[in-house]
Amino acid sequence: MRFLHSLLPLSLALLLSLSASPAFAAQPNILWVSSEDHGPQMGCYGDTYATTPYIDTFAKRALRYTHAWAVAPVCAPTRTTIVTGLHGPSSGGDHMRSMVAYPAGQKMFPQLLREAGYYTTNHTKEDYNLPKTPAVWDASSAQAHWKNRPAGKPFFAVFNSTKSHESQIIKLGTEGKPVHDPAKVRVPAYHPDTPEVRRDWALYYDSVTAADADAGAVLAQLAADGLADDTIIFYWADHGSGMPRSKRWPSNSGLHVPLLVHIPEKFKDLRPADYVAGGSTDRPVSFVDFAPTMCSLAGVKPPEWMQGYAFLGKFIAPPQPYVYGFRGRMDERYDLVRSVTDGRYVYLRNYLPHLSQGQHVDTQFKTPTTAVWKKLYDEGTLNAGQSIFWQTPKSPEELYDLQNDRDEVNNLAASPAHQATLAKFRTAQQAHSRRIRDLGFIPEGERLTRAGTQAPYDFGHDDTKYPYERVFAAAELASSLKPEATPALKKLLTDTDSAVRYWGAIGLYMRGPAIVSGARTEFVRALTDTSPYVRIVAAEALGQFGTPADLATALPVLTSLANWSQHDMFTALAALHALEALGQKKYSLAREAILALPATGPAPDNRYAAYIPRILANLRAKLDAATAPVGEAKKGKRKAAK
Repeated sequence: MRFLHSLLPLSLALLLSLSASPAFAAQPNILWVSSEDHGPQMGCYGDTYATTPYIDTFAKRALRYTHAWAVAPVCAPTRTTIVTGLHGPSSGGDHMRSMVAYPAGQKMFPQLLREAGYYTTNHTKEDYNLPKTPAVWDASSAQAHWKNRPAGKPFFAVFNSTKSHESQIIKLGTEGKPVHDPAKVRVPAYHPDTPEVRRDWALYYDSVTAADADAGAVLAQLAADGLADDTIIFYWADHGSGMPRSKRWPSNSGLHVPLLVHIPEKFKDLRPADYVAGGSTDRPVSFVDFAPTMCSLAGVKPPEWMQGYAFLGKFIAPPQPYVYGFRGRMDERYDLVRSVTDGRYVYLRNYLPHLSQGQHVDTQFKTPTTAVWKKLYDEGTLNAGQSIFWQTPKSPEELYDLQNDRDEVNNLAASPAHQATLAKFRTAQQAHSRRIRDLGFIPEGERLTRAGTQAPYDFGHDDTKYPYERVFAAAELASSLKPEATPALKKLLTDTDSAVRYWGAIGLYMRGPAIVSGARTEFVRALTDTSPYVRIVAAEALGQFGTPADLATALPVLTSLANWSQHDMFTALAALHALEALGQKKYSLAREAILALPATGPAPDNRYAAYIPRILANLRAKLDAATAPVGEAKKGKRKAAK
């Protein structure tokens, strides 16, 4: 966006003016100005530490949404949901990153706008987990611009800034010299108060200032081109901050985003009833609502298959009581979390509670805050709120009151006074999963195998192929961690559906050594299950909590399934996770087999290619450290933890 920055000295004055220009019939231009990895840490949202003059100025003539939520705390699943109008767990585009087939008969919303006469441009990020066709964008590149449209055509244009991306904090590393004063940072209750954490937060605020400048340049260009009167303008960020426990975690800190919308006077009939220039609204808005809203603004009735609700335009829908979030695989690490908010309370449902929030995602551990935070946890010097990120098991259910606990560290799920609220949110989450036919309850690889040539969405809506209620009930039971569920979980291991058997196995495993010991017969039998995912869980359970003989049986099962040259990458990835979970002392017994595993192999798309090599590199570094001389071993451990 360098070409736009020459206009910045004029930006603040131009943003306050509305320049006259000819109207494009009855259709407004629509401009999205977006940025990455930042929450509502902006002056217009009341953050006095932030330096965001351009969007603060824009906010004086826009409607500010106070309860806007991204659907996922990372970019690709979020952007996939935005462009499709489908929740990621419904389309199958929920994992970071992936590539799955597009639902039959559906279209990305910019294509619908093109069909309605719009010139559509994207500058430049896409990062979709579903394939786009050439019909989506007239132009999607660094040269894409409304200036290139044919005369008389309304435009839908997207300009995205990467200046606030997590990578900006990582790039500066320990040498970063922030402009914002680290001493004035408000350190959230979940982070330790250290110089590294303060510096990273200050660098984050610097990056938001840079993104704000990019936004100011785009808005100044629009005004200079005389298009302000004819253009509906959105400003939004794609999820919460790039700091750990915001990015990749689907709580309010990871999903609460800035959203501001300006609708010019000539299009006042497209405004919501509570629209006031310079005002705010507490209507809950989700990114899944963007696609139907863009259709509504363009005069196109949102298709029935879109899962969101238009909050502006001709086809505006009533406000919804809740918005929803999710977390699936984050790069090389799996988890399964669903979340709900009404703006006051946040509810999280952890379906794999044995996994830590702070799993070793390679990119996340490059942030200095993550490294020092983990070090202090290992040393036992953190308080209760700062320790939650690393602890296992996670609570199967979490409930936070944002009014009294903005940092979400006081879990009210066990509070007698909040049981009615907990039940209300639990019911909302279950109903939502049922409505969208959430695919997250089937292991990723099995989901694709079952779908075959079908899109995951189409497969997921066929109850003969995806018996949703049975699988979902198994997941609910397994992840509850209630010990009295053991007999029912054993029974699940005999079910005809492999996903149900998977939940039976993992449910028993998550309950710990005593339950695994009591289910040893079932786990030994599961080592020969037709599903590799059931076999992997069985081997991990026996290796983790069984006898030395059980470990000797489990290790060859896991190293065999981890061989990428003999199994698909999803099976190999799951087996590598299981090996790693056993701990270095145990998997060292299979040292030679692990060192012989291939780091390359076939993948459905290149977006998956880096994940197995990352896990293997971490395993091998720890194996090398274990056999190195004492001084070298310490160096190796530091390298593996990065």
